[in-house]
Amino acid sequence: MTAFHDLMAFQRETEALAQIAGRLGWDQETMMPAGAAQQRGEEMAAIEGVLHARRTDPRVGDWLARAEAPDAAGARALSLIARAYGRNAAVPSRLASEIARVTSVAQGIWAEARARDDVAHFLPTLERVVALVHERGQALAAAGYGRGEAYDALLDDYEPEATAEGIAAIFGRMRPRLVALREAILGADRHPAPLAGRFAEVRQIGLARDLASAFGYDWTRGRLDLAVHPFSSGSGNDVRITTRVVETEPFNCFYSTIHEVGHAAYELAIDPAHLLTPLGSGVSMGVHESQSRIYENQLGRSRAFTHWLHGQMRAVFGDFGVESPEAFYRAVNRVQSGFIRTEADEVHYNLHIMMRFDLERALFAGRLAVSDLEDAWNTRFARDFGVAVDRPAHGMLQDVHWSVGLFGYFPTYALGNVYAGCLHKAMRADLPDLDGALALGEARPATEWLREKVQRHGGLMKPADLIARACGVAPTEVPLLDYLEAKFRAIYAL
Repeated sequence: MTAFHDLMAFQRETEALAQIAGRLGWDQETMMPAGAAQQRGEEMAAIEGVLHARRTDPRVGDWLARAEAPDAAGARALSLIARAYGRNAAVPSRLASEIARVTSVAQGIWAEARARDDVAHFLPTLERVVALVHERGQALAAAGYGRGEAYDALLDDYEPEATAEGIAAIFGRMRPRLVALREAILGADRHPAPLAGRFAEVRQIGLARDLASAFGYDWTRGRLDLAVHPFSSGSGNDVRITTRVVETEPFNCFYSTIHEVGHAAYELAIDPAHLLTPLGSGVSMGVHESQSRIYENQLGRSRAFTHWLHGQMRAVFGDFGVESPEAFYRAVNRVQSGFIRTEADEVHYNLHIMMRFDLERALFAGRLAVSDLEDAWNTRFARDFGVAVDRPAHGMLQDVHWSVGLFGYFPTYALGNVYAGCLHKAMRADLPDLDGALALGEARPATEWLREKVQRHGGLMKPADLIARACGVAPTEVPLLDYLEAKFRAIYAL
């Protein structure tokens, strides 16, 4: 055996254990009894301790020093292992285990606080999570990651080589056009009517399953369950999705499902040769979000696909108050200043992300205390969206991310939208007849294009390089903004 093969065998076991940890997290969000929360925290801390020990094992460093890659894929795998080894070695084992334990318990406390609209119930836990994650960011920064900045070091977990400064520059270019479009839409003479009525949970779930199938979800390697906050979990041959149901808001269920199918499709399409290797999962969260957002928005909310979905709605729910496919298309794409990020229209969505990004940076720069976060959120929301937050569940308690320590994650949603805009432009150039298939509820031409251009490669390329290769040009926010302006100016007759 060579050093390369010894290292890859060791890494395969580590990747398998990480998948087990992920399955524990999936169970906690979907099926675990509430009374098991404290015990699950100990279980998560224990497995994180094992994983951290493996990821910092001195033998990994020795193998890396002696390993010779047999090909380009092997060289990329070695690069990713070396990067992960350095980052993990910079974080004390005690800290890694404590973050796993605290964030596992914090999920339940957050869910309770959200259900009770009780920020005070969550604040002590959130303060502990922020302190631990900040300590981790500082440890990484001290080791030279993130250009010496704690928040950049955390951001690098989710979008390698991205910086807060770079993201702020992108957001600075996006905001003026988004705000101008938003103001024009809200001042328009014609506004689509919202959907009204009740839509039974069992029928929503049935149609959600049909939508997942329409986008190619492989039911032999996945399943659909309910969760407080929809997510996708797993990689390789076990990738599960969740959704949520509000009987008065079926679009929530349908488009959350399509979104998570985008994530799952990415993981399921990766070349099987990369299974349980560093190349066997999505290369970054920005690229991951590009898949979920293009499935959900450019494809799922397109005129062609919504015309088909209108017929499915009538078949499942009967006369639900929207007579024509075109009126349904406008209802699906209705723009309004809503509270909930996951339910936000395409125009407002990135403004939600920009707000969270600024709040996170302020927290980690010491300019904002956790105890002042609710007031800061509510003040900023009123300024950006023109409405006052009516309850904490519609404000700072709406997202699960902070309870599980995912600071630096939110910006990748907007980067995903930027990447999706580039991919959509290239896809339309390659597939001029795409709308004909979407009008029949057939997304296969688009999903096969994405599988070939993006998904099958897994972690083989750097994020920006992967998108540039797929599109033929370096990624930029311009295609996304052009798409949004063309679409919504037509819908609102601007």
